[in-house]
Amino acid sequence: MILSQEVTSYYLLRHAEKELRNPENKNPHLTKQGEIRALNWKNIFKHISFDNIYSTNYFRTQETARPTAEDKGIIVEKYDPKNLYNELFKEKNKGKKILVVGHSNTTPALANLIIGKNIYTSIDESIHGNLYIINIINNNVTYELLNLE
Repeated sequence: MILSQEVTSYYLLRHAEKELRNPENKNPHLTKQGEIRALNWKNIFKHISFDNIYSTNYFRTQETARPTAEDKGIIVEKYDPKNLYNELFKEKNKGKKILVVGHSNTTPALANLIIGKNIYTSIDESIHGNLYIINIINNNVTYELLNLE
């Protein structure tokens, strides 16, 4: 007898490089380098069939998610990083592959929530290539952190 396994996969990343010229600007766009990184993420995710893609409501996260979303024909859903991993979100995405684009502090915090352990700390401002991959298979959680700088 073969038991079916339900797999929920989360791919979490921080936005690509943002424009830093104006420290007063709380919602900067990506730099040219950031735009290239966003396109690189699309290529990295070429063979992953995401069901949903989420981003905060900032230019830098939306612009990071956009190339992958357009390539997959998925509309990016906006989320509140303070209230993302709730029961509704978990149920909606159960058994699916999810991409979540966040920030240097919210991405590791979300990874910790999903894993159920405090493993990851905030991402250094110079790092934009971290990819957190978390799989939940019948309530068993596996996780890894790749650095694709």
